[in-house]
This record gives sequence, C-alpha cells and structure tokens, in this order.
Amino acid sequence: MASTPRSPRKNAVSAARPDKVPFDADLFLDNPALSKHVVEFERGEQIFSQGDAGDSVYYIRKGAVKLSVVSKQGREAVVAILEPGDFFGEGCLAAQSLRLSSATAVTAASVLRLEKARMVRLLRSRRAMSERFIAHLLTRNMRIEEDLVDHLFNPSERRLARALLLLARYGAPEDPVRTVPRVSQEVLAQMVGTTRSRVNFFMKKFERLGFIDYKDGLTIRGGLLTVVLHEPDAD
Repeated sequence: MASTPRSPRKNAVSAARPDKVPFDADLFLDNPALSKHVVEFERGEQIFSQGDAGDSVYYIRKGAVKLSVVSKQGREAVVAILEPGDFFGEGCLAAQSLRLSSATAVTAASVLRLEKARMVRLLRSRRAMSERFIAHLLTRNMRIEEDLVDHLFNPSERRLARALLLLARYGAPEDPVRTVPRVSQEVLAQMVGTTRSRVNFFMKKFERLGFIDYKDGLTIRGGLLTVVLHEPDAD
C-alpha cells in the first residue's frame, strides 16, 4: 500500500517554526529598551581596564576591540581582536569579580553594555539568545586552545600568518580577499608573542609575495594560508 503524501500545509507550518529560524543577535538586541545602553568609543579609548570590577557583558555592534593583559613586569600581550557580533567581558557571569584583561577600541566602536543582572535575565528567558551565547563561548574556548598550541609549537612567521587570517575571518562564506581595520605591527607582535622587528620583516615578505596589501586598510588574501600549511623556517 502506497504511503500517504504529507500535507503541503503541514510542511509549510513545520518549516515556519520559530526554532528553525536562525537567531539574529543584532535584530534581537536592537530595540529601544536596550539602545540607551549603547556606548560609543573612539579609536584607542579604553572600555575597561585589567583589575576593574566585572559587572557587565559587552556586545560589539560596530568596530573592533582589543583584549590585552599586562604582566607584573609590564609586558603586554594581546589576547584577541574582536569584531561586530562578538561578546566580551562575560567572565562576570562566572563570579569573576575583577577583570582579568583590558578592553580597548582598535577603531571607532559602538558597543552595547549589558549589566550582569540584565544579561542573566536575557539568557534565562530567551532560549535563542542563550544558544547564541553558548555558541560564542564554545568558539572562544576552541580559539584559546588553538592559540595555545600555536604558541607552543609554531614559529613566529606561521603564528603571524594565522593571526592575520583570523582577523580576516578566513573560512567564512565570503570572498577570499578581505580588507580589515589596519592593526599596528606592535599589536600584531603582542598577539603572536614576538618582536615588532620580526613582525615588520614578515609583513614585508607577505606583501612582496602578494599575500597582503596596505592600500585603504589591511587587505588579506587567501594565499596567505600557504604559510600556515607549509613548514616555515624556525625562529
């Protein structure tokens, strides 16, 4: 006996279920109740400092933000460069009373500041928001593990190439060429754990090979991936 075909009406209803629609964090967070919590920062302006009270979570609407830490000896290391769609400062949700890092605007940035209590309410009441935030945390955790392996086993040339590809979000469904906000060589050195002179040497090499371009910002091409895939000379 032939099976009865499904009703087109039933299929249409099923396809329109809310939980099947991708969550749009920008659309969700862009409402009058939250707009008053959006803060504008100029390039180089500090959003919070290492050691400040951790009382809120931030969401980047526009621009780029640098997370960095400073040792007791005064040495600074850049932990991450974040872009629109990224959260930061989420340590306060895990009873982190003091900031373990500093956040600074790399470019002019528009940032939504959500107090800890408000963020907790959103995560408890909005399943889609909660799932989006968990995905962010998992991605950040994987990135930290990859960064650790990178610093332990790879020479500075490969670390720099990987850092540039991450800035360009290489692998996303976009063109293999992307222009990103120009990041200083000093910041890149702090990201990969090497000297500015070494970064300058490799950046000139990448430019000569056609992997990067400094016109109208920093243009990064997919060909830079060859530096990551092939074994470069050791430091």
